[in-house]
Amino acid sequence: MIIDKNQFFREATLKICGSLDVETFLFESFIYIKDAIQLPAEFISITHITPDKNTLALLAVATDQGGHLYKDTVPIPDSKKFHIDNPNSIPEVMRIDRLDEHPLGVLWIDKGYENNMAQVSLRLDIRGKVVGAVNFCAYGDNLFTGQHADYIHLLKEPFAIAVSNAIRHQQLVEYQEKLKEDNRFFQDELRQSSGLDIVGANRGLQGVIELIRQVAPLASPVLLLGETGTGKELFANAIHQLSPRNDGPFIKVNCGAIPENLVDSELFGHEKGAFTGAIARKRGRFERADKGTLFLDEVGELRPDAQIKLLRVLQEKEIERLGGVEPIHLDVRIIAATHRNLKELVHEGKFREDLYFRLNVFPLVIPPLRDRKSDIPALVHHFIQKKCSELGLRDLPVLRPGAYQRLMAYSWPGNVRELENAVERAIIIRRDNQLDFWDLHSNKTSEHDDQRRPQTELPPKVEKVDILSMDELVAGHIRGILKMTDGKVHGRYGAAALLEMHPSTLRNKMQKLGIAFGRNYQKHK
Repeated sequence: MIIDKNQFFREATLKICGSLDVETFLFESFIYIKDAIQLPAEFISITHITPDKNTLALLAVATDQGGHLYKDTVPIPDSKKFHIDNPNSIPEVMRIDRLDEHPLGVLWIDKGYENNMAQVSLRLDIRGKVVGAVNFCAYGDNLFTGQHADYIHLLKEPFAIAVSNAIRHQQLVEYQEKLKEDNRFFQDELRQSSGLDIVGANRGLQGVIELIRQVAPLASPVLLLGETGTGKELFANAIHQLSPRNDGPFIKVNCGAIPENLVDSELFGHEKGAFTGAIARKRGRFERADKGTLFLDEVGELRPDAQIKLLRVLQEKEIERLGGVEPIHLDVRIIAATHRNLKELVHEGKFREDLYFRLNVFPLVIPPLRDRKSDIPALVHHFIQKKCSELGLRDLPVLRPGAYQRLMAYSWPGNVRELENAVERAIIIRRDNQLDFWDLHSNKTSEHDDQRRPQTELPPKVEKVDILSMDELVAGHIRGILKMTDGKVHGRYGAAALLEMHPSTLRNKMQKLGIAFGRNYQKHK
C-alpha cells in the first residue's frame, strides 16, 4: 500500500473538519480513511474525558451505514487517573488485539463491552491535556498493521481540534435548548400574569381590558398614559401576551434611566470600534426586540436626536447601528408609556410633534387608583398573599376592623405601587397578625393636594414598646427571606438575588445585624 501522505492528510483533514456535527464528520472521515489506506475497521468511535476527569464518555460511533451520537459513560477510578494526568503514560497511537490491553479499556469491559476487540487507538490532546481518543475497531486478531497506525497517527491534530469543536458545539446546542425551554416557561408565567389575571379586570379596569383586547391582535403602536404607579408595564405586557407576537421577545426600556451618552448605543446598538471602548459589535434594544414588542417606558424623557431616530424606526421600519452604514430592517411593535403630558411637551418644544402623532395612534389611559377604589379589596388580598410568600410567612394576616375604611378614604397619590408598599409595611409592623394601616391619612383635600404624601402619625393606643427600630425591621425582613431560601445567600435563587443585593453586601449587613448564615444558619435553625 503506497499512497501520498500529504494528499492523504489533506483529504482526511477536509473530511474531519468539514462539519461541527460529530456524527457527520465521523462518518465521512471513516469512509474516506477506510478506502484510502485499506483499513479493515468495522466502526469508529470517539471517547471523551469530561472536564472534571471523573467520567469517560462514549461520544459518537460511525459505521459504513452512518454516524450517530452515543451517550454512554463509565466512571474513572482514582487508580486510572494517573493516565489522565500523565498523557505520556499512554502512547499517542496504540495497536491492540484485545480491549484490556489499553490502560483505560478495562473500564468498558466492566461495563459489559466485549474484550476481543482489535483497535488502532489515537490519543487526543489539547494544550498538553488528554481530552479523549479516536478508536478504529474490528473484531478479530492481527487485523491492523503498523502501517495503518502510522497513517492514522498523521491525523492526531485534526481529530483533536474537530472533537474539541464538536463538543463545544454540542454544549452550545444543549444550552440553546435549555434557554428555549426556560423562555417557554417564563412566557407561560407571563401569560398567567396578564390578560384576565390583572386584578380589577372585571371591575375598575374592565373598560381598559376591553380596549386592550381590541388593539392587541394588531401591529399598531400603543401609547399608555397614566400616573406613576398605575402599572403601565403590566398593561404593556398584557398587550404583548395577547398579541400574535407573544412567542417573540418583550424588551423593556426605561428611557429616563439611560445615561445621555449611551442612548444611541442602548437603543440602536453599535459596531466594533464605533467609539472608545466599543471592543465588539453590540445589538441594541430595537434589534433584540425584532419579531416582538419593544416597551418604551417614560418615552417623554428621550432626548431630541433619539426622538428623530425613533421616528425613523416607526416610518421606515429600519435602524442603523452607531458607527454602521447599512440599514437593518426590523419588525418591531412599539408600546410607549409616560406619566407626563406629551401635548404640553410638544407645545414647549421638548417633544417632536410628528413623533407624538406617530405614537398616539391608540392612546390608552390607565385610571389612577383613587378613581377605581372598588379594586382596592382585591388588590390588598393579592398583595398580602404575594408579600407573605416573599417574606416566608405561612399564616396570612387579616385586616383589623376599620382598616378598609382607612384604605378607601386615602387618595393614593402613588397608586397601585404605593398600595403594594403600604401592604408590605403593614405586614412587617403587624400586631397580633392583624393589619390596621394606621399610618394612612384620611385625605379629602383637592386634586393638587393628592400629590402630597401624608405625614406618618402614631395610632392613639400604640405604646412605644411596640415600635421596632429600622435595624429590627430590616433584620426581620432578611430572616424571612433566608427562611424562603433555606439559608442560601449566593446564587440564582439565593437571598441576595431576591433582595437585589450583591452577596458580599448582604453578608456584611447580616454580620452587623447579628444574623447567622452559611453553616451557622443551619446550626441556628
